[in-house]
Amino acid sequence: MSTETVLAPGSGGGGEPLRVFIKRHLREYGMLLSLIAIMIFFQFMTNGTLLKPLNLTNLILQNSYIIIMALGMLLVIVAGHIDLSVGSVVGFIGALAAVMMVQFKIHYIPTTIICLAVGGLIGAAQGYWVAFFKIPSFIVTLAGMLVFKGLSLALLAGQSVGPFPPEFQKLSSGFIPDIFGGMALDGSTTVHVTSVLLGIAVPLILIGLNYRNRLNRQKHGVEEEPLLFFVAKNAVIALVVMYLGFLLASYKGLPNVLIVMATLIMLYTFVTMRTTIGRRIYAIGGNEKAAKLSGINTERVTFYTFINMGVLAALAGLIFAARLNTATPKAGVSFELDVIAACFIGGASASGGVGRVTGAVIGAFIMGVMNNGMSIIGVGIDWQQVIKGLVLLAAVFLDVYYKNKA
Repeated sequence: MSTETVLAPGSGGGGEPLRVFIKRHLREYGMLLSLIAIMIFFQFMTNGTLLKPLNLTNLILQNSYIIIMALGMLLVIVAGHIDLSVGSVVGFIGALAAVMMVQFKIHYIPTTIICLAVGGLIGAAQGYWVAFFKIPSFIVTLAGMLVFKGLSLALLAGQSVGPFPPEFQKLSSGFIPDIFGGMALDGSTTVHVTSVLLGIAVPLILIGLNYRNRLNRQKHGVEEEPLLFFVAKNAVIALVVMYLGFLLASYKGLPNVLIVMATLIMLYTFVTMRTTIGRRIYAIGGNEKAAKLSGINTERVTFYTFINMGVLAALAGLIFAARLNTATPKAGVSFELDVIAACFIGGASASGGVGRVTGAVIGAFIMGVMNNGMSIIGVGIDWQQVIKGLVLLAAVFLDVYYKNKA
């Protein structure tokens, strides 16, 4: 968790020099620069295929459930724990949804609610042993991984079950409607006007919020970004979001799952940075004994983080099942590795107490872009695993390096 530094008297609220600021925050912005570099590299290596509207849409759909789970995993890791069961929970929830909707013909809305509740109960069951009995989370969730993998096989009787109702499939494969009816650019391209407007409105809103936050920090004499860096960063973010929004609008528009994902990212950013429960999670990960002595109910907070992880894993399971349009016994295999890797690559500390929502999202996209780009240029799955493993190792090494250097 970053520490806010009060400005020295006479600084006038202008923040520290640009060179010093960049050096102090190199780790924070390094992964974003890495993501940009990786995207440029694969855009060149794939002859422009990476950022084509169709491939960009597929990239979002393929990584949405990983990003959603990374939000919950980040809180678990920041609190000083780990959850190895999320991949099996994804498969189990997909199997449960398939049995309810396909075999028992239960409507998709109550099915979705029940599946999310079951995910919360799974998280509560595992979090109970970790929080109140102090059993290491590695052991508890490893047991959960085996249990829910077996339950998935039992529910599906070793067979695939599907297809799902068309309405449920829209959770993953649907797109937001265009209330303006679309606009033709040429004979072959129709732009999704609603998506274009959202692509313009969202970065403008973000800039407004960032500016208000900057004024608030100035008012309280808290360290802030140099003005030049602040302007450049927000301009780049706005241009990138608008450009990607236009690319998506030139295909079918913004996917439904992107709206769900963006809403969750904003929610969890707010929770981790602006709420008491968020600060308590970081405090527990930083020093659990000190947090307990300061009056924090560490057991209850840990318990809540696992419940949250269970609900998000269930949501990811529903999205993944909707995308495949079937539930299979092998669904969710190795997902936990991608989710954990996304958090660590995004800057979360293996010892807890450090990590940001934006970092976890960037880490997930780094993994997703690498998977997608390597597949397009023909790198085999064997070498893909080798490269992803080396990237994860490098990310953890940098975490340890910067910690020892501090």
